[in-house]
Amino acid sequence: MGVLVVAVSGLVMGTSAWPLKLMRRFQYEHFGFVSMFFSLLILPWVVTFAACPHVLAAYGSVPAWTLVRANLFSLSWGIAQVLALLCFVRIGVSLTYGILCSIGAAVGVAVPMLCKASGAFAQAPDLLSKAGLLVMLGAGVMIVGVYYASLAGFGRERMQQSGNGATATTAQPGKGSFAAGLIMVIVSGFLSTGWGFAFSYAQGPVIEAVKGRGASDFFAGIAVWAIILPGAGLVNILYPACLMARNRTWNVLARHPREMGLALLYGLLFFIPSVLLGQGMLMLGRLGASVGWGLAQGTLILGGQFLGFVSGEWRGVGGRPRAQIYGAIVILIVAMMIFALANALAQQG
Repeated sequence: MGVLVVAVSGLVMGTSAWPLKLMRRFQYEHFGFVSMFFSLLILPWVVTFAACPHVLAAYGSVPAWTLVRANLFSLSWGIAQVLALLCFVRIGVSLTYGILCSIGAAVGVAVPMLCKASGAFAQAPDLLSKAGLLVMLGAGVMIVGVYYASLAGFGRERMQQSGNGATATTAQPGKGSFAAGLIMVIVSGFLSTGWGFAFSYAQGPVIEAVKGRGASDFFAGIAVWAIILPGAGLVNILYPACLMARNRTWNVLARHPREMGLALLYGLLFFIPSVLLGQGMLMLGRLGASVGWGLAQGTLILGGQFLGFVSGEWRGVGGRPRAQIYGAIVILIVAMMIFALANALAQQG
């Protein structure tokens, strides 16, 4: 069940961008501000206050450093989001996607086995144990899958640009911008793991405190997200707000209610898989922080590819790029099977 819940989380997250494809008036700063304000602050706090008695007292009993560290992790994820957007322009979507996902997958599964997380995750097998080595094998296979997906993305872009009479390149960097973009995407890959780390390293004491005051297991998990997401909001809410202030486009929000609804829907589709990810990681047990992150990354990529096929991104593209994306999908599924096997081995141990 833990594998299934995390898989659903990744698939929903990977396909959650479809409301953005329907927008015509909102730019990044508009949908980013609305969706992130809704999903990072409003939703988790409304649910937490409604379902968790005496939650502020519960938070007060948790060591302050635990909460600060978790928010620093989520802040790092927020920074990674902005850096990734800049890298899309500097070095292209496919290369950004490939480097970011590869680094994120490797670091995200390894660190919780080296530096034990909280709660049940504190009993995770060591990196050099049989289960740990199997997890790293799964991460390696996933990186191969990401590599082939990136190659497929390059090939698709070349074919589509050639068909439109465009130059067959995936990015048009200015002088010096490619090197800067490469550095930024590497940094972004490391920082992107902050999303999983924020939950993994804070959930133990927060859930214990909230459940001790009458909350259920499910809503205690949401209470973890409520207290660790303000760090992410510092970047993902304030940055779009600054862009709107600079461009003087705040009035766009009020003029397009349909776009506002789509942005809120995108925020909901971001919040739901976050909750599912936390629940699934807990259900996976001792190795949940590592295996849960790996499974989520793999299914997120698969969900994104599914959305690409459904939305017509691959229409008219055949030959080697299509064969490569099919191969990437198979490899990613194998990687997730290895993760599940590693988790089963850890449970037996």
